[in-house]
Amino acid sequence: MEIGWPRMAFCDMMLPMLLEELLQDDDEALFEMANVYPEDTGLPFVVWISPKGRARHDARVKVARTDRATEFVASLSVRPEVRVMAGELAAGDLMLAAQWIELNREALLDYWDGVVVQTKHVLAALKPIES
Repeated sequence: MEIGWPRMAFCDMMLPMLLEELLQDDDEALFEMANVYPEDTGLPFVVWISPKGRARHDARVKVARTDRATEFVASLSVRPEVRVMAGELAAGDLMLAAQWIELNREALLDYWDGVVVQTKHVLAALKPIES
């Protein structure tokens, strides 16, 4: 099926705008994320948390080996259970992350759902796992 010239021209004009909008959404999502460091979580990696924002999925946290947002290694669901939704995480690290998420599930979900709107309040509510 051939699209035809008017539709193709429209698509060619709209594509850069749509891509820019998608990139902007990603930038906004990164801007909304807060990194929680190992000394605050008891975990051997950085955890990134966020409010729901424009996300189309349920509550998740991201895991990174550093505090650079471009180095995520996994995205983990917060509810109903902790699962790797994207990326990879070693079994031992997943077990530790699940322990931390379960300990902090209420605070993480309150932040995700907008019950807690200030990042400083959710960060103060988060508890580290015991080593």
